[in-house]
Amino acid sequence: MTDYGLLQSSLYAVAASIVGYCAFVSVLAIPAVQNQVIYLNKVKLTWLQDVNYPEQWGFLHNQVTPFTLQTHDGETLHAWHILPLGIYHRHEDQLIKEPPGLALDITSRLSFKLLRDDPDALLVLYLHGAAGTLGSGWRPPSYRAMSASAPDKIHTIAIDYRGYGSSTGSPSESGLLIDAVSLVEWAINVAGIPPSRIVLYAQSLGTAVALSLMQHMAARSDPILFSGAVLTAPFVDIALLTATYRIAGTIPLLGPIARFPRLLSFLHTLIRAKWSNKNNIADFIRRCESLPGDALKYHITILHGQDDYDIPWAHSEQLYWHAVNATSSLGISYDELEKEKILVRKDLGAGGWSVTRQTEKGEITEMILKNGLHDVIMSYPAFAAGY
Repeated sequence: MTDYGLLQSSLYAVAASIVGYCAFVSVLAIPAVQNQVIYLNKVKLTWLQDVNYPEQWGFLHNQVTPFTLQTHDGETLHAWHILPLGIYHRHEDQLIKEPPGLALDITSRLSFKLLRDDPDALLVLYLHGAAGTLGSGWRPPSYRAMSASAPDKIHTIAIDYRGYGSSTGSPSESGLLIDAVSLVEWAINVAGIPPSRIVLYAQSLGTAVALSLMQHMAARSDPILFSGAVLTAPFVDIALLTATYRIAGTIPLLGPIARFPRLLSFLHTLIRAKWSNKNNIADFIRRCESLPGDALKYHITILHGQDDYDIPWAHSEQLYWHAVNATSSLGISYDELEKEKILVRKDLGAGGWSVTRQTEKGEITEMILKNGLHDVIMSYPAFAAGY
């Protein structure tokens, strides 16, 4: 092939790539496609496994009780109740006698009674990220890590949002908030656990659900505030996420378009889901700071790996700033906060570093780990800082 032929073939390849990418971006304007790009709920990752038998993921027999709960708008959510090992071992003989699989009435199970009847029990409500089910990837190992700091009292409830796994419905921003509210009301009204003994743990997309939930509950006429919240690998909002997100950590979703701010802004107007974490965390903190009383109102830990190639850890830097900025009517600039952090942050050696801003009403911690990627970090006990 001549040099001219090689040049011509190269130009054709580049042109085809540009046309293909433009077609891909155009398809993103279709709502159904947007939903899959954001939520990836059809990518189950547990196709050949029955999530009603958690022993497949290394749990002890009946350590996990699968059950369902109903949402306000009629959807059915699939859930797991994971017992901490200390409690399981004390009641193992009774637990293994119960029928395996999906519990049709969770309130009749021993595991539920052990949660409901223990005045010292703590409950983690687990809100997972996009794609998969509650049995996918690093999620099962992370459930085991949840109770590492207190294996005798930390229970975990994890759910699949609507449209995920065997839950009914289709995901949406408003729908996932309803799911989270329904979970909280089940925990408070059915399991009898007060908000002061509930911690939210969320990862990736789940951090948006958690912050939306926290803002929603704090905005009630009778505010409901949780003991704490751990936000792992969060993002600022969908606009910045789409501009920085890399599929499988390598392929930029809208990276090429991000070089053209006006075009990127136009595309953002076509995306229905906004998930503005920066606004939700700021509004939540402002509401908490304005509440009467001297007791602490919030305890938020933002956790991110520096080697997270899916969602860059710069998102956590921005989110921490929006949170701290909301603690005072005077506010603080991003650059001023960065200078302050250099002076006060705690060096964790090879682990990374952390910094905490405390007010009379609450505490916000940013913990940046040198390792952890996007999902592996979920199994680290570092999140216990949020308890």
